[in-house]
Amino acid sequence: MDVKNTAKEIHINGLVQGVGFRPFIYRLAHEYSLKGCVENNNLGVKVIAEGEESAIDQFISDIPNKAPMASSIESIKSKEIYIHNFDAFTITKSKSVSDEITEVSPDISVCQDCLNDMKNQERRIDYPFTNCTNCGPRFTIIKDLPYDRNKTTMKVFEMCPECKKEYSTILDRRFHAQPVACEICGPAYKMYIEGKEITNIHSIVDLCAKLLETGKIIAIKGLGGYHLACNAFNEDSIQQLRVRKNREGKPFAIMFSDVESASEYLCMNKEEKYLLTGWRKPVTLLKVKKEIAPSISIQLDTVGTMLPYMPFHYMLFEKLNIPAIVLTSGNISDEPIVINDAEALLKLQPISDAIVTYNREIHNRTDDSVAMVINETPRLIRRSRSYAPSPIRLDIHTEGIFAAGAELVNCFCIGKGKQAIISQHIGDLKNLETLDFYTESIDRFKRLFRFKPQLAVCDMHPDYLSTRFARELNIPLVETQHHHAHIASCMAENKLDENVIGISFDGTGYGIDGHVWGGEFFTCDLNDFERASHFEYIPQPGGDLVTKQPWRMMLSYMHHYYGTDVVNQYPSLFNGIPLKELEMVIAMIEKGINCPLTSSTGRLFDAVSALLGICRTASYHAEPPMRLESIAKDTTDYYPFNSGKEIGFKPVFEGILKDINKGEDVGLISGKFHNTMVQVIIDTVQKISQQTAIKKVALSGGSFQNRILLKKTEDSLKDANFAVFSQSLIPSNDGGIALGQLAIAAKRREMGLI
Repeated sequence: MDVKNTAKEIHINGLVQGVGFRPFIYRLAHEYSLKGCVENNNLGVKVIAEGEESAIDQFISDIPNKAPMASSIESIKSKEIYIHNFDAFTITKSKSVSDEITEVSPDISVCQDCLNDMKNQERRIDYPFTNCTNCGPRFTIIKDLPYDRNKTTMKVFEMCPECKKEYSTILDRRFHAQPVACEICGPAYKMYIEGKEITNIHSIVDLCAKLLETGKIIAIKGLGGYHLACNAFNEDSIQQLRVRKNREGKPFAIMFSDVESASEYLCMNKEEKYLLTGWRKPVTLLKVKKEIAPSISIQLDTVGTMLPYMPFHYMLFEKLNIPAIVLTSGNISDEPIVINDAEALLKLQPISDAIVTYNREIHNRTDDSVAMVINETPRLIRRSRSYAPSPIRLDIHTEGIFAAGAELVNCFCIGKGKQAIISQHIGDLKNLETLDFYTESIDRFKRLFRFKPQLAVCDMHPDYLSTRFARELNIPLVETQHHHAHIASCMAENKLDENVIGISFDGTGYGIDGHVWGGEFFTCDLNDFERASHFEYIPQPGGDLVTKQPWRMMLSYMHHYYGTDVVNQYPSLFNGIPLKELEMVIAMIEKGINCPLTSSTGRLFDAVSALLGICRTASYHAEPPMRLESIAKDTTDYYPFNSGKEIGFKPVFEGILKDINKGEDVGLISGKFHNTMVQVIIDTVQKISQQTAIKKVALSGGSFQNRILLKKTEDSLKDANFAVFSQSLIPSNDGGIALGQLAIAAKRREMGLI
């Protein structure tokens, strides 16, 4: 029987550059005795395959099943072409063929093969920059596309003959690994301590271990920026780090040597273990089993934990006699993580006992990502290292749309084709340093992704710096309501383009009536929304000051329900708060001075946290609700509430006060309060659904990072036969707002409304 030969051109789109994809295709083609070529271009990967028709078909079907671990294939398209009669199968040079782009790989934690090379390969024994096509820095070093060495910060390191041979040998694991290096030709570490410079890597690692074990604080250059490290078991050292970093109470992340050590101190299920040990290695929130040190995560029942992801981390833990270190962002609180070596010496040297750096430039600043698992599903809280800038794929055209994002935990977003490309975590746009990082990153994304803004979209809040930036672009502008953008973000991630019941619970957001929103029930689609119900309005005395003094919201709720004499009626609730301050706040409320009205879920949680004496003064964002969640005990009870267009909580406060007077355990009161919030959601959704026949519910907003609230809400809505959609790949907090803004603008443009 005659064997039929044919030729096909295959186009592969997705995360297929910088992850060893072309060598993979080459090896697979040889396996099937195919001839042709494979090339990278900024549209993706293009393959021409010639050979037996059945072999080509099997080759194509194997691509998604055998692709490199860190790749992500969006589409594979093939078509028959004329046979060119190739002599062999080859890898051709990268091309730039249009202003469209392919994906940029995020950074990938060091692989086991490279760790083995650090033990066995002569040029790489204990070499802390060992990497291959399957691992190592990507986004943090890239300056432009296509992803080739001369367009990265590795350009200054000329490869030695051995590295060049590996780089050029198709079947080598380091073929076209752009950061490929060894001790002969690659970057090197340096340590600054007490006016001395140490360059021997073994001396650096040994001294690092000794310093950490004896309670010292070290600044260490990571993949996307500097970290500050100390002994996770030394309470004095951790408290000293808090003082030096000006970080009074916010939890620190820790790094364990391995998953076995982590499991001794922390609870983890199989999904959490998978998240912790996967190639992305995010900081993962885990419940505490055995206390490490009190000041790591003050009065919380979780600790943010990660495992080593750089060769240096592994080398350090081999020398350390402790299983974990604190590893937190190298910055002064509220400023971006430091990436510049000179800046590190200026800013971090005064607050650390030594600085460990290296001479490869970090081009794109990238914090550690943070995630948790709820209902067996990973949920990103901060999307940065190893996730950004991988796009979210949509079913709507986004080309040329710039979404400015929110004010807090900002990320911006750009539209390319049907993709939403979301920036790494930027931070709170409240100081010049973070604003500079924001504008610098936007410029870099424009260059890297060939992006030309044609339409801008922003929050309708007039004072957000992101809104002002969008306005100054002088292109057509769309303003979106904050909580509609939250729901649109959830819809976009889940590829929903229809009417849903949207529940947006968070701390703050500018409402169309000029009040502060945050406890919202919508009927909405991507284009528009109607406010079906919301939490009752309560004065917010002092504006944003209530986030630092949550007792103000407790007083405001109590004054709202019980009148001016509330302090005399319930004196024990206000113990420790100066009477003059209480009188001043009551006067502000009664005269309407600096008391914007709020329907915020976050402010309600603040009030209850203060009411129970859990957190009356906050040292960081969302501390009161986090601590309220942390102490909650499991119960099926809940408090009554007033349902309707405005949802009222007077019966809730009455129930809590009765339980306090009875001496009820505050953990049970917290559990009942969480259940009450779930009951509010179920009751309200059922009423809206009866009126509209909508059976799909989208959940978003920072309050849905509360594990109890999200888990019980999802479970209860599903039990009531609703289809429930929440967020996983994109944070439900304001870090996901830009995606929602982009989706709204894209939909309105598609409808011809812009």
